[in-house]
Order: sequence, then C-alpha cells, then structure tokens
Amino acid sequence: MSGDGVHIALLPSAGMGLLTPCLRVAALLLHHHCKVTLITPHPTVLLSESQLVSRFLSSFPQVNQIQLHLEPLSSSTPNNSAADPIFLRVQAIRDSAHLLTPLLSSLSPPLSAFVSDVSLISSVLPITDALSLPNYLLSSTSAAMFSFISHFHTVAASLPGLDVVDIPGVSPIPRSSIPPTLFQPGNLFRNFIMEDSPNVTKLHGVFLNTFVALEPQSMEALNAGKVVRGMPPVYAIGPVVPCEFEKVGQLGAPLKWLDDQPNGSVVYVSFGSRTAMARDQIREIGDGLVRSGCRFLWVVKDKIVDREEEAGLDEVLGFELVERLREKGLVMKEWVDQREILGHRAVGGFVSHCGWNSLTEAVWNGLPILAWPQHGDQKINSHVVEMNGWGIWKRNWGWGGERVVKGEEIGEAIKEMMKNESLKVKAAQLKEAGRKAMSVGGDCEVTLQKLMQEWKKN
Repeated sequence: MSGDGVHIALLPSAGMGLLTPCLRVAALLLHHHCKVTLITPHPTVLLSESQLVSRFLSSFPQVNQIQLHLEPLSSSTPNNSAADPIFLRVQAIRDSAHLLTPLLSSLSPPLSAFVSDVSLISSVLPITDALSLPNYLLSSTSAAMFSFISHFHTVAASLPGLDVVDIPGVSPIPRSSIPPTLFQPGNLFRNFIMEDSPNVTKLHGVFLNTFVALEPQSMEALNAGKVVRGMPPVYAIGPVVPCEFEKVGQLGAPLKWLDDQPNGSVVYVSFGSRTAMARDQIREIGDGLVRSGCRFLWVVKDKIVDREEEAGLDEVLGFELVERLREKGLVMKEWVDQREILGHRAVGGFVSHCGWNSLTEAVWNGLPILAWPQHGDQKINSHVVEMNGWGIWKRNWGWGGERVVKGEEIGEAIKEMMKNESLKVKAAQLKEAGRKAMSVGGDCEVTLQKLMQEWKKN
C-alpha cells in the first residue's frame, strides 16, 4: 500500500478556517494508508472546533491524538478587548511551540514529516530542524494569497507608500485588496506574516488547497521561483473535499426546506465562521434578499465566538423583517453543515465572503459566486473568482463594515448572479476540472504518491 510505514504529524492552529482543511488532509493521508498523529492545541477558542475534532477522532479511531497544553500569553502580547480571540490563540500556540520537542521525539514509529499551518512557520522550524524532521506547510488560502505572504517581507517596509504590490509572475495586487491589518504596526496578524514570510524558503514543501486549472498563473510563478527565489516545491492538493466526519447529525430543517424548492432556484448566503456583521448591515441584507425576488437560505452571524451567540432572530433582524423574509426563504442563526447545502440540487448561487474553504467547496459543487469580501485574504480570493469568470465582485462595496451596502444594491446583484448563464457555464467547467484533479490518477493522487516514495526513503 502507498503510505505503509509513513508517519505524519499534523498541527492545526486556531479557528475553523484552519482546522477544517487540516483534518481533511489528515483524512486524505489516512486514505493513503499513512499513520497520522494529530496534535491538538488545548483549549480551543470555538466550541465548533472541539466538536469537529471529536467527530474526526470518532470516525478515525486509528489516529494518534496528543494534546498541546498551551502556556499563558506573555505580558507583552496586546491582549485587549479589541484583539481577535483567534489571533491571540495563534500567538499562544507560537509561544508554546517549544513544548513540541518531547512530544514529537517520543513518537513511535519515528515521524516521516511534520505538517503545520501557515501561521506557525517560524515557531516550529527550530523544533523540526533540531529533530531533522522534514517540515511542510499547509496553507488554507489561495495560491494567489500564498504568493503575497511569501513575497511580503520584501515589500513590508515600503508598503505604506505603495498603490500596488507587484509580485513577479502574479497579477499585481492593488492597495485596496491588501488586508487592512497589514498596515497596522504591532497587529498580531501582521507580526505573524512579518516573521514567517522570510522563513518560507526553509520549508521542505508547501501544500495548497487549490488545483492548477483554478490558479495556473500563481502555481507556475511559485514553482518557477519567480515569487521568491529558493521556494520549496509547492503542491496543489485540492480542492480538498468535505468529509463524512463533518456531518452534524441530521441537518433537518434546511435540507427539508431545500427538498421542496425547484432545481437551482435558491441563493445561499453565508459569510463564514469568522465574520460577525453589524446589525444595520444584516438588516440591509435581509431587505436585499426580499427585493431580489429569489428563494434563499441565509445563515446570520453577529458574533465571532460561537459561545457568545445569544440574541434571537427577532432581536437581530426586527420582527417586521423576519415576517417579510418568511415568504421566500429560510433564515438560520445556528451552525449549519455547509457542504450539504452547497451540494443540494436546489441551490443555484452563493453570496460569499470568499473565505478560501467556502470557495473550494463552491467550486466542487459548480456554484456561481457573488463575492462580498469582509477581511483578510478575501479580496485577493475574490480576484481569483473574477479572473476565472465564475462569479461577480462589486468592488465598490469595499471591505466589510467600510460602508453599509443598501438592500437595493444587494437585491440587484443577487438577481444578476442568479440570471447570468455564463457564470453557470464557467462554474460547471471548474467543477469538472476540480473533480478531475481529485480523481484516481488526478494531480492530487500523483503528487501524494510521489511524496510517499520520498518519505519512505527518509
């Protein structure tokens, strides 16, 4: 069997956006008969994280789990109420990385490789170097965004004065698409990228949840050493698909409701696990959905940390709007199994923040996108959508919270996406290319087989 004798350890950092692809890759390695050790930082920030890890371990009892008990944050970390709880947890994992040495060195059989995510590079490199352990990065973002991260240290000093960041071999990135946090000295996210960007070339390889047909230009530039000289091999192993263990019991209400709708008639609206919107904007989205005349399934979120979601829909939306919404759609405030929704025959379009996991799931299901980036890498990802012609992006809507986008604009944009035949054709073509990449004999399998051989030699 391909992976017999290969032992891989994976360390995800914090947040569902990083944990989900890490566990999907772990499932892929298990499918190829590798032994897998999962290192889980403890405690988690989100309830959904600990629940997902539990379901993963129940589905794969052969996985070896070890907990990394995090040390308290140092007094120098800016731990104020404005600091993002996920970034604070990433900082705690970085500060606790030295605790990995005894955990990794005691594993049996000895490890073939170590895989961690993009926010931990400089913290884990000294550990893996000391243990002579091949160190791979799993980036949960697009090849375009990874190109930007890899190149960042070369432009960081001049960033405040730049209108455009030119990355060799990749589409130029306008200032307006750069995550705003990167302009804030001392911001934790900026600190991570500043520290990690120059260390990318010290890795043994990089795994990206993408496929060549989706991002040919960025993949070519990365592997030709155009983005950064000395770049290790960059492997496209996507689209890494949702797995059975992600299912949460029965989806119930949403699926039953979707079953009663005509094919391709429903627009799905969700801004991911990390976007909490202001109530005035949430209400404008509701108004826009009513105005669009389309059927819709909408997941509303007004808190970043899921343990804090308390207010009911009537309070968030107002009783009158809730009544108007009932005629054509279903509004949810609890967590939903997005993979089941995106794969349902009734869903014909997706209003998305363009988090990379959501986009790869949309590609897998051939769904057109209305891109509404909120923060982080999402404008760079929206550009990938626009370049591929599988979605529309209203650039004048800005970042999330920059201005309140009115219901009238939202309604018109939804109608435009749902009626545009060329978007549907392009989405169907990308779906076919993505499924080919993940099929037997496809790019992903060929890549993994080569790596297995390499790891066995080590």
